[in-house]
Amino acid sequence: MLFLGEYDYTIDAKQRLAIPAEVRDVLNPEVHGAAFIAAPGGNGSLWLWPEKTFERLSTEFDSSLLGDDQLDDFERLMFSQAARVPLDSAGRVRLPARLLTQYGLKDSVKVLGVRDHLELVDPVEWEAERKRLEPAKEEMIKSARRTMADRRRKLDQ
Repeated sequence: MLFLGEYDYTIDAKQRLAIPAEVRDVLNPEVHGAAFIAAPGGNGSLWLWPEKTFERLSTEFDSSLLGDDQLDDFERLMFSQAARVPLDSAGRVRLPARLLTQYGLKDSVKVLGVRDHLELVDPVEWEAERKRLEPAKEEMIKSARRTMADRRRKLDQ
């Protein structure tokens, strides 16, 4: 599943957020699960992963009783802060108050489609971040193309 776009939504008094219709329309419970996992994102925002995607990515971590200290710390922080948030019959998820507080999310929220997950960000903060990133867009695209070409070359070897 590929998540795309920006959506303006509100979090209601019961801490519910409607998942954009474009996203709900392509969700398949058998493939993606019947819920999202709300978890800390790598950029300081709250991320929503389709349940089965999150489970698949989670199993990719090497785990053992004698794990790497940094990986152990990451897993401890990530999984203890995550929450399963099922979709209700109206296509909404109820976000835990602790996560809304932790990420400074209030009434208004911008939902970003970012490839394999959704990101929930404050609209004012996102606008400032987008303006900061915009001038570097051309160089980011060039850098991404170089990185992808390098990966293809390594796979071909």
